Amino acid sequence: MPQTSRSVVPRRADPAPPRRDVAGALAAAVLDVLGTAPKSTREASDNPAEAARAATTAAAAKAATAAGALALPPGPMGWLTMLPELLTVWRIQARLVADIAALYGKRGGVTREQMLYCLFKHTASQAVRDLVVRAGERWLVRQASSAALQGVARRIGVRLSQQGVSKAAARWLPVVGAMGVAAYAFYDTSQVAKAAMDLFSRPIDFEIVDEG
Repeated sequence: MPQTSRSVVPRRADPAPPRRDVAGALAAAVLDVLGTAPKSTREASDNPAEAARAATTAAAAKAATAAGALALPPGPMGWLTMLPELLTVWRIQARLVADIAALYGKRGGVTREQMLYCLFKHTASQAVRDLVVRAGERWLVRQASSAALQGVARRIGVRLSQQGVSKAAARWLPVVGAMGVAAYAFYDTSQVAKAAMDLFSRPIDFEIVDEG
């Protein structure tokens, strides 16, 4: 009796979630960080640049450790830890931005526009370019409505979701992938600090944007 053969279709390994869903989740995470941004307990420093560099080194090391640990699970678990990793790193960076502002004597706190600019200038510059604008030796911060900030968060989410494919792929390589994620978190935090130091070391003016 002849045997019938059946073709076996290989199972696809952990496909990425739809980009639209990832972008939406990232946008929501960005807004969450804005809503829970910490206030600094630091005092203004006589040498703010040196103090900010020291704070940056400590924060970058903390972010690298956290990101590397969360990136250790490979495969499907790697996808599940992506958002917690980003949230953890962003919160560390948000505290760093607040501390740098305080070290430079900006005791009024960090506005949502300033925080978005510092956190995402180096990764999603097009999304935040209209929030903070250089005007000679000063900075102009354009205070936007909640709806406008939600739009910025959505654009950041889309941009980060486009960049996230390679980072997600690293999670299939335990240890080696985690080391790369940790190294990037260190670099990323250093870039956030660079933007914050440049912003808060100069005079800042504010402009209310008419959304009407």
